[in-house]
Parts: sequence; structure tokens; C-alpha cells
Amino acid sequence: MTRPIRVIQWATGSMGKACLRAVLDDDRFQLVGLLVYSDAKAGRDAGEIARRPETGVSATRSIDEILALDADVVIHTPMLSAPYDGHDADVRRLLESGKNVVSINHYFEPAALGIDYANGLAESARKGGATLAGTGVNPGWVAERMAVNATALCLSHRNIATREIIDCTTVPNPDYVFGALGFGTAPGRVNLLSGPLAETFTAMFSQSVEGLAARLDLDLDRFEPDHAVRVAERDLTIAAGIIPKGTVSATTWRVHGLIDGVRRITHEVNWIMDPAQAPFAGKPHWQIEIDGLPGVRIAMDLVDTAPVGVRTKPEQFAVAAMVLQAIPRVIVAPPGLLRL
Repeated sequence: MTRPIRVIQWATGSMGKACLRAVLDDDRFQLVGLLVYSDAKAGRDAGEIARRPETGVSATRSIDEILALDADVVIHTPMLSAPYDGHDADVRRLLESGKNVVSINHYFEPAALGIDYANGLAESARKGGATLAGTGVNPGWVAERMAVNATALCLSHRNIATREIIDCTTVPNPDYVFGALGFGTAPGRVNLLSGPLAETFTAMFSQSVEGLAARLDLDLDRFEPDHAVRVAERDLTIAAGIIPKGTVSATTWRVHGLIDGVRRITHEVNWIMDPAQAPFAGKPHWQIEIDGLPGVRIAMDLVDTAPVGVRTKPEQFAVAAMVLQAIPRVIVAPPGLLRL
């Protein structure tokens, strides 16, 4: 009988816990390690953190302890870093220790950030005989898989646009909502559109643009960020607190891919705190629009089918599904970078 795939779960935020539970619920996998960032979680059994039966695997904050484990793959789900390469040192250590890595926040299409940058990551992977890949629903699915498939309906296309709207009203962490994401700030007081957060999302979503272009054999000349913010039209009460009227209630992170000065690909992600605010009201979670011959318009939503009492959101299940599907491919791939 084939042994289970030995998995280390790295970080247990909302997405990390969804992945952790998916691993524990699937007989194909065996949890062998758990890295956490908080003192409150350190030392606790992974099953307790995941609301599952006891596993015998205790959470640790020690990277050295994680590196010493014998594992096939690390599911890498930390909070987004600003600067975007802030997790690279840890990931390269994991790769050089011989562990394959699947990330949900980075490494989808590293060449979008420069060939030298991608080659550095690939060098660490080859040094450890390991493979690095990024996956998820966005980046990883909506542009790179769904949009590229939709172009099969077109004899030609001038622009391919993918748009996502993320309702953030239920995110409970005030530090993340008001600090990391910049909601509730006064426009002009903190320049979200050119600061570290904008640089992070430019780097992240440039990889979606490049991933789509590569699959269509389009050779892009450059990426063009085109970000925007909207302010609250009224005081908003959300899970993390209050967003006063006139402060930032929506951020739009948009990147274009250009050829000969023409925008051929547009990728847009909207983080919103007022689903009733124009232009977000009534819009689907994802929309793909192709300006081509013929034109194509696709609207998609995730549906909540979880049992009563289960707090995991549809997008968390979806990310976990993408990760688990990627793992078998990653562990048999040759050392280096893998485009999923």
C-alpha cells in the first residue's frame, strides 16, 4: 500500500486552517508538522487548532524544528508580506532542506518579477532537489485556467479582462483590516496606491497577468498598475469595527499587461466593505470579459454548501481544494519551479 504524503502546514490563519482541516480529513495525507506564528497556538495539538480529533502533532514557532522534519511537502499559507518577497528567505530554506513547497500567496509565475528573481528561487529548489509552486483561486485559477479556456471560443481577442470582488465585511482582525489592508484611512493621509501594500498587490497580480499571457503565448512588453480606492458613503459597521464615512471602504488592485503600448490583459481585484456600494452591488464574485471575435462574458460565484455550524467560507474550501489537487503534481515534478 502506498504511504500517505507527509505534509507540513505552515501558518494557521483562515486559509491555513482550511488547508489544515482538508489535510486531516483526507487519507492521502499525513500531517507531520505545523508552524504557527503566535505564542497562543504554540504547543497546542494540530487537531485542537483545526477543531479535529487529536493528531499527536504539536504546533511550533521554531523554523529549525520544521526544517528538521522528514516531509514531502509544505503548504505555505502565511499572511501576505509587504514587501512581497518577505517570505522568500523561509521558502528558500525549506526548498534547500529538500521539502517541496506549495504557496497560496506567491510563486505562481515568479518570472513576472524578473528572470533573475525566478532563477534565484529555482536555484534553491534545485539545490534541495525540491519543487516550488503557487496555486489558489486568484491568482491561480480565474485568469490562468478559466480565462485561458474561454479564449478557445474566440478566433481573435483584443483584451482579456478578469475581475474579482471580495466581500471583506466578515474579516474579524482589526490589525489586518485597518492596518495591513488600509481600510478606514483618510484618502491622502496614507497613500495606499503607491505604498508597500500597492507594491505587494502589483507584484502578486502581475503574476496572474503573466500566467495568462504565457498560456496564450503572448509576449508582454510590460505591466502597468492601475489601482484605485473608494470611500464610504456612510458609516459602516463591520466585523473588525467601524469604517467612518469618507474613509477608504474599497480598494481596487488592477494590473494591465501591454504589448506595443496596447492593454491586452487586465486583471482586477476589488476588496470591499460595502456590498451595496456602486459599482459592486449585484456583481458576481468573478467576471471574465473577452473583447474578441466573438466577445465572451462569463459570471461566476461560489456557493455556500457547508453544513450548519461550519464557519469555513466557500473561498476557503476552494483554496484548500486547489492546494490538495496540486500536491501530487508538485511532489513528482522535477526540481525547480512548476507552473500548475
